[in-house]
Amino acid sequence: MKVNPYIQLLKKRKIFRKARNSLIKFSQTYFLRFKATEHTFMVVVAILIGLFGGFGAVGIQFAIKLFQKVFWKSWTIPIEYLQHLPWTHKLLAPAIGGLIVGLIVQYVAQEAKGHGVPEVMEAIAIRNGIIRPRVVIAKLLASSICIGSGGSVGREGPVIQIGSSIGSAIGQFLQVNAQRMKTFVACGAAAGIAAAFNAPVAGALFSVEIILGDFAVPQFSPIVISSVVATVVSRSFLGDFPAFQVPKYNLVSPFELIPYAGLGIFAGFVALMFIKTLDRTE
Repeated sequence: MKVNPYIQLLKKRKIFRKARNSLIKFSQTYFLRFKATEHTFMVVVAILIGLFGGFGAVGIQFAIKLFQKVFWKSWTIPIEYLQHLPWTHKLLAPAIGGLIVGLIVQYVAQEAKGHGVPEVMEAIAIRNGIIRPRVVIAKLLASSICIGSGGSVGREGPVIQIGSSIGSAIGQFLQVNAQRMKTFVACGAAAGIAAAFNAPVAGALFSVEIILGDFAVPQFSPIVISSVVATVVSRSFLGDFPAFQVPKYNLVSPFELIPYAGLGIFAGFVALMFIKTLDRTE
């Protein structure tokens, strides 16, 4: 007696469906148990955010070089090279770059139009760290095009927002609570700063004090881990070099500290004037 091939196919599908459901149920159970472990889960995710945050910071530097080559026909732009370019080129390159950036901000992610740090702080304070994943791509493209075309902006804010968006995207994928989400956003910000400037300690302290505003050990530990991992990624691709070359200095007399104190006061007033002027201009 021959068995109907259609019945055999149904049986195979039923067995496959049952095995798939059992695997999904087992994976969900194991993941929930792993997610319930406070320290291990946070450490593993912090390493993951550090890896992606480090690649994001390295990626924006390569993207800036790429768009610099596209807009200015050169990988490096010394002053002598710019002096020999026609004035139309120097005028149109930043203008075209700004136009492309405007289109990206308008049609991809409007959150990418800001400075970077205020948007991350707003996301933590108002939306419990929720940042749309598309902000990663929008901010990376918009910032690298703007800088590469000659725009007068820096990469500090973009790398912070890119890293924070990566941390938020991972937190949303893992469906963590609000407290963990904020910590993951801070981990991403620390990873971005640490990888961009080869400064793991500065990245961790900046993220804890400015982004998160909480020095508690449960939040501080994963942030330090992400910062260190991102620095390792950055040094693997860009090398172990300081972001800024500071000349050696020796303190000859303690009285030298007096003008330094005056300089600090003066710089504070200048910073206050700059912030107010920038706010009114915007």
